[in-house]
Amino acid sequence: MNEPRRFIQVLSGPRQVGKTTLVNQVLRSLSYPGHYASADGLISMGTTWIREQWEVARAKQNQHPSSDFLLILDEIQKIENWSEAVKKEWDTDSLKPLPIKVILSGSSRLLIQEGLSESLTGRFELISLGHWSYLEMKSAFGLNPDQYVWFGGYPGSAGIMDQEERWKQYISDSIIETTISKDILMLTRIEKPALLRRLFELGCAYSGQILSYTKMLGQLAAAGNTTTLSHYLSLLNQAGLITGLEKFSTNQIRQRSSSPKLLIYNTALISAQHHESFSAIMQRPEKWGRLVESAVGAHLLNHSLSNGFSLQYWHDHHNEVDFVIQKKGTLIGLEVSSGESHKRSGMQAFQDRYRPDRILLIGKSGIPWEEFLQFNPGELF
Repeated sequence: MNEPRRFIQVLSGPRQVGKTTLVNQVLRSLSYPGHYASADGLISMGTTWIREQWEVARAKQNQHPSSDFLLILDEIQKIENWSEAVKKEWDTDSLKPLPIKVILSGSSRLLIQEGLSESLTGRFELISLGHWSYLEMKSAFGLNPDQYVWFGGYPGSAGIMDQEERWKQYISDSIIETTISKDILMLTRIEKPALLRRLFELGCAYSGQILSYTKMLGQLAAAGNTTTLSHYLSLLNQAGLITGLEKFSTNQIRQRSSSPKLLIYNTALISAQHHESFSAIMQRPEKWGRLVESAVGAHLLNHSLSNGFSLQYWHDHHNEVDFVIQKKGTLIGLEVSSGESHKRSGMQAFQDRYRPDRILLIGKSGIPWEEFLQFNPGELF
């Protein structure tokens, strides 16, 4: 009896977090042969490209019939109806069977997940890569906590951090503009692209703050409806740029209708658009504090994807808890402050109402934020 084939490995994550580098390192480290191809930059190739690359893999595997073989297709979401084509080739190999292992990677979490749910049910294993953590940037490039808060977690930009204006231009052109234009506007029907771009800028400016969709429209001076804005925010979230956290509530209807708390995935997205320098911002306690709180939020956000916990906030009248995380019935509240003291009234009100399993203060009177950025929040559960 033949051994069952392994799953297709699907690697999903935002741009510039090292997906292509990782899969090529895997390919070079293997004792058996493989083939790498990228759909990035292809124009109107369609699913023919997938079949062509698969045939190349089959031909190369034929030269080593007793060996396993690895096929890597990068930026797969660029190919329309990619999941149907992958299913067809995978199932063909399964019938023979051919020992071709497959890794697919892509930058659009939305399009990747749509393809998986449509055609590849039961055939794949999804691996989500987030933005680089402080520990990863520290280990690879020697960043200290303050540098990480400002420059964020894009490894490709580490070599030019000492040239701040050049670094800002790189983040703006190679990451922000490329993600919006290639991963959202080219792959999704957007009726108001200018509104989506301005929403991204607003999300960066108000990261860590609660803002209703009505107020967003007012800030954007835009004619439109809140449904469109909510959809655009969802697309920016799927691209790994910004998200809108829901309010924690035991009432699902209230939770889904709540005003979102805007939060970036990577603080570099804020810094790159800031006219002030790193050294100048550090002398502005209020602005620096907001960046620190966004860095803690981004740390939680990225780990929520890899560790499978929910991330929300809580607000009731004048009481607020910055972040609420939950997994398998365990409820934890987190309050963040980069200053001398914490706003304890919100945490007390939250504790009285919901009896959380744990509460954490992040800042000088609790866990120093510099230490929290080195901690995996998933270990709290």
